[in-house]
Amino acid sequence: QVQLVESGGGLVQPGGSLRLSCAASGFTLDYYAIGWFRQAPGKEREGVSCISSTVRSDGGTRYADSVKGRFTVSRDDAKKMVYLQMNSLKPEDTAVYYCATAPLYYSCSDYGSEAGPNMHYWGKGTLVTVSS
Repeated sequence: QVQLVESGGGLVQPGGSLRLSCAASGFTLDYYAIGWFRQAPGKEREGVSCISSTVRSDGGTRYADSVKGRFTVSRDDAKKMVYLQMNSLKPEDTAVYYCATAPLYYSCSDYGSEAGPNMHYWGKGTLVTVSS
C-alpha cells in the first residue's frame, strides 16, 4: 500500500527556517512525482511545490509564486524521502503541510498548478506555525 508520512513541522519565528520531510513507502519513489500542498485554517488548500520523478529527466520542479525563492524541494530516492526546505518563513506560511502523489504521476507538468484535485495518496500532514 502506498503511504506518505510528513514530518519536520513545528513553531518557528518569522525569518526562520524549517525542513519538512516526506517518507514514502509501498512504491518505488523514483518513478513518481511528489507534490507539496498546504492548508491554513479557514483557507483553501494550495499547491506549494512539486518535484518530478527521477526517471523523467525533463520533469523538473515547480513552486507557487508565494514561496518561490524561499522554498526548495529535493528528493533522495534511495532513502525514499522528499524534502521541502523552507527559508525566510513568514506568518502567512502557517499551515498544515502535506505531501501527495497519484498513480502514473511522473512529471510535475502532468497536472501543473491544478495537481491537488488529482492527487490520490496523501499524508496526514505536519503543522508549521510561523509566529513571534
